[in-house]
Order: sequence, then C-alpha cells, then structure tokens
Amino acid sequence: MNTDMVMAALNQAITDRNNPKDVIHHSDRGVQYLSIRYTSRMKDSGVIASVGTTGDSYDNALAETVNGLYKSEVIYYLKESWTGINDVELATLEWVALRAQLLSCKAKSIINRFLTLLRFNKIRLHSFI
Repeated sequence: MNTDMVMAALNQAITDRNNPKDVIHHSDRGVQYLSIRYTSRMKDSGVIASVGTTGDSYDNALAETVNGLYKSEVIYYLKESWTGINDVELATLEWVALRAQLLSCKAKSIINRFLTLLRFNKIRLHSFI
C-alpha cells in the first residue's frame, strides 16, 4: 500500500461525506498514514487523526473484531445468495441495525438490573459506620 492509494481513499471519503468536521480517523502507524501529504489533508479537512501505539495490538483490536464479525456473519455466510452490490449494501445495513438493536437491549438489561439492585438494597453500608 502506498500514499497515493490511501490519499485517493481519504479524498473520496471526505468528498462522499460532504467534508465532515471533527471526525476521528483511526489508523495504524503505517508510513502512508503518517506521511506529510496524508496528515496535512486530514488537518485541512478537519479530520482528527488517531494513531495507535507501536508494538501492541490494542490500537486495531476493536476494528479487527468488528470486521471479523462482519465478514463471518455477513460476507461469508450470505455471499452465495447475492446478485449485485445492492444485495451487499442491504445485508450490511440489516447487520448494523441488528447489532445496534442487540447492544441497545443488552444496555437496557444492565441498567434495569442495576436499578433493581438499588431499589431493593435497603441497607446501606455507610449506615453502619
């Protein structure tokens, strides 16, 4: 991968999204992402750079996890039934919507359990001090 390729992708993303401001762009420490041309273009466009640290796997762990889930749950599983790009886009939107719904349900469940504990915990530790 070279700087020209990632510059083309960055320019397309900025243009397609109508020059978004305060968007965070996360990348690894590849030389193409740290080049003067690339970082200057991001700065001029109001895109905030987030570059992981050298020597650990934490910088891309979340992105790699999401990409892995997407590939296994959508791309590899459904690709046989697609007839075009519209099918891929629709499957992707459905997958994202389902993930958001599941996260929302899980968050609600955790919050409800916490509130229930608060409601039924009539004895406070500090009341015995």
